[in-house]
Amino acid sequence: MTLEERIMEDLKEAMRNKDEAAKRGIRAIKAAILLANTDGSGLAVEGDREIKLPQKLVKTRRDSLEIYEQQNREDLAVVEREEIAVIERYLPKQLDEAELEAVLKEVIAKVGATGPQDMGKVMGAATKELAGRADGKLVSATVKRLLS
Repeated sequence: MTLEERIMEDLKEAMRNKDEAAKRGIRAIKAAILLANTDGSGLAVEGDREIKLPQKLVKTRRDSLEIYEQQNREDLAVVEREEIAVIERYLPKQLDEAELEAVLKEVIAKVGATGPQDMGKVMGAATKELAGRADGKLVSATVKRLLS
């Protein structure tokens, strides 16, 4: 089942259950898929793009959530948290710190990195290897720590 088919089924279910948070989150993904399908690239939303769309949506919502929390706008922060929870259901299982560190150590060994100057090589390989299973900021911080 493709992401688009899954989204349609889940949207119907959310409408039946009158789950407003789920409807908002799922509709956001549906809109992103529609935009991706009509962006003129001719690429279908599958494989890598199926992971990147929800990732991008979660990242923008986390950024908004951070701003709302700084400005003490709990009413808006609640909405963002609900949507993040819904959208994260469509992402692969996230690695915990120990699993992430183990994968990054393998990547560092594979590319032959020896110090902080090799961070770009490691990040390029790690991004492909992890493909949505870890937050980019966390990956970057862990790579920095392992290389220093």
